[in-house]
Amino acid sequence: MFGKVFRGIGRNVVAISLVSFLNDISSEMVYPVVPIFLVTVLNAPVTIVGLIEGIAESTANLLRVFSGYFSDRSGRRKPFMTGGYALSALSKLVIGAASGWTLVMGGRFLDRFGKGVRTSARDALLAGVSEERYRGRVFGFHRGLDTLGAMIGPLIALVLLKVFAGNLRLIFYLAFLPAVAGVVLLVAFVHDIRTDNGAGKRLPWKLRDIKLDRSFKVFLLASTVFALGNSSDAFIILRAHSLGFAVGTTILAYALFNIVYAVFSFPAGIISDRVGQKKLLLWGFALFALIYFLFGITGRPGFLWVLFPLYGIYMALTEGIGKAYISLHARGEFAGTTYGVYQTVTGLAAFPASLAAGFLWRYVGPGAPFFFGAAMALIALGIFGLAREEAAGG
Repeated sequence: MFGKVFRGIGRNVVAISLVSFLNDISSEMVYPVVPIFLVTVLNAPVTIVGLIEGIAESTANLLRVFSGYFSDRSGRRKPFMTGGYALSALSKLVIGAASGWTLVMGGRFLDRFGKGVRTSARDALLAGVSEERYRGRVFGFHRGLDTLGAMIGPLIALVLLKVFAGNLRLIFYLAFLPAVAGVVLLVAFVHDIRTDNGAGKRLPWKLRDIKLDRSFKVFLLASTVFALGNSSDAFIILRAHSLGFAVGTTILAYALFNIVYAVFSFPAGIISDRVGQKKLLLWGFALFALIYFLFGITGRPGFLWVLFPLYGIYMALTEGIGKAYISLHARGEFAGTTYGVYQTVTGLAAFPASLAAGFLWRYVGPGAPFFFGAAMALIALGIFGLAREEAAGG
């Protein structure tokens, strides 16, 4: 039974997933702390939080198409992954040394720059070392371990806050350690594969030459509309804080979200291989709309203990499964570029989404960003759900 559940999960998949696990311990030690650090320690307004997150996430996603394209062209994935993870490790030291919000923005930029360099190449490598029939479980397994790190990270931060009497800066410095461990593991144990179809060739740049199929284009459109309302998770953290959660309680709630996300990711991937990725993605869009609507209307702090786990289920239904869906609609020699196109186009929506959320929060009310996000998710659901599905290609 154990062998059947993990069938299709090879050593390279496990090694890549462990690297992501360590990196996410590091990243999630600091992620729920950064917005609170900005507002309470550096006295930055909430609009600055939106500005920083918008720039950071847009940077990551804008770079993905370039890293994906050049990893396709070189036929190698590992160098892009190594450089990207190393930059993200360095960013923790930069943020820890910040005396003003501009240096925090620089650190977040460096972190997301690293993410932009590595992500398309990593996803293409995962697709390249897995069988098509197991793509859901491969990406679900990776997402599960990645998110397990995201679950452990906030818990470590919570313990450190107690032990070191709320010293937020120390958390950034200590977060550097698991990030470096991940880079070492990557160099030692992740094995690259050469993509002979793309290596050394001058790959086309125009989308029509890359031959993206119609189903992928519809998913790209729906995901972009969705992303315009999906502001940074920093606003969920601030929402909890605004409803009366202390820093430690907010981090605990965020950890609970990641626990649920980690637990459900692998089973969701297995289910998607059986019923189809599109069905679960549609359920994910619908659940997001409900969750964001409830985040907007609630005035009861206790209700957040329901919403954070539900948000984890939504993530399990969409994040890894979306990547598996893309892998089924991408030609092998263009896998990195296809992931990059998707991540860049949707990522360009991250800046206006987070910036708009900051202004809606300040000038309309704390619930406004969530109502807007719910509406955009319903539009995306309609676009993706009503479109005819084409047969998946290799």
